[in-house]
Amino acid sequence: MGQVLDKFHGKEWRKKQIRKISDKVFERIKNQSGRATLTFEDLYISILLVYNDINKRLPGPHFDPPSKEQVRSMMQEYDFNLDGEIDQEEFVKFIQQLTTDTFIVVSQGLIVTLVVAPTVAMATKKATEGVPGVGKVVQKLPNSIYASLVTLAIVWFQTSREGI
Repeated sequence: MGQVLDKFHGKEWRKKQIRKISDKVFERIKNQSGRATLTFEDLYISILLVYNDINKRLPGPHFDPPSKEQVRSMMQEYDFNLDGEIDQEEFVKFIQQLTTDTFIVVSQGLIVTLVVAPTVAMATKKATEGVPGVGKVVQKLPNSIYASLVTLAIVWFQTSREGI
């Protein structure tokens, strides 16, 4: 998932989250189809559901699911028992591989939010010291509160711009 989230949550965090989402989706499709394995069509629907769930839960830009052609070629790689269908363990491994890049993008977004935004906030505070009216108000705020407010404003702007 990336080095940042690994440091905050441990390396197993990503696997646990993907496993939770994958199991939920697999059970849903299994209950609807009545089969314990996924055909290609079931697999593609499952992937769409996983990406929908990820897009609802994670901050930042929405992620597009892979094309049917990409899924078809990956299905051959992850159909370990070569039965033409994907069982639950194969599905979990499939989704873990498929979503690796998604979590890297989220990690990079968190770096920007957690590191760059407070730095920009402090530079802005310093730059507004001499502005009449603004400088006095800004200087009365503790640095941590000012940095938090600017960071929240940046996150709000980013998410509203992306339509989240």
